[in-house]
Amino acid sequence: MHLGAPFTLFVDSQFLSPYAMSAYVALTEKQLPFEVRMIDLDAGEQRMQPYQCRALTARVPALTHGDFNLTESTAIAEYLEDLYPAPACTALYPAQPRERARARQLQAWLRSDLGALRQERPTETVFHDRAGEPLSDAGHSAAAKLIHVAGALIGAGQSTLFEQWCLADLDLAVALRRLWLDGLPDPLRDYAEAQWQRPSVRKWLEHNAAARA
Repeated sequence: MHLGAPFTLFVDSQFLSPYAMSAYVALTEKQLPFEVRMIDLDAGEQRMQPYQCRALTARVPALTHGDFNLTESTAIAEYLEDLYPAPACTALYPAQPRERARARQLQAWLRSDLGALRQERPTETVFHDRAGEPLSDAGHSAAAKLIHVAGALIGAGQSTLFEQWCLADLDLAVALRRLWLDGLPDPLRDYAEAQWQRPSVRKWLEHNAAARA
């Protein structure tokens, strides 16, 4: 395998997975040419061959680079960051070690906590602006926790967590978009909307819209 080997990114056919979105945005930000292939999760294609041979964890996203296969979006992002670092390519994480650690801290927390919010405001809420049932007590607690943490990190007029954009900005915006129809403080709404207007994100949203057409 060499650096010029082609990339193939496997994503869910509805373009609803925020983790597939993260890998897609990472490749797009690096300006790397790649092919998108869709996996039908409803049909269980992720558990069938040949995909399961490619994707060790039988989940999306999965990245193929020549004869190398990799799953899990954070692993994919770090692989791309190592192969194609800044300044030649857009950085996916801050250069300063403490800021980079805090970005990964936020990503890990967003992916491991707030389970009630993810369950009650699934990604259809994020991408389709689909209203859900009123939040449960657990959902309200998770929402309040998210708003508290985000509010401590994002002030009025702030469009990125750090001096430069990073993938943690995307993850935080996805989490905040779960509450888009429930109401957000203006600074957090403006911040999430700024992430949604990023060209790499717009490209994913175009795929999502086409999948619904």
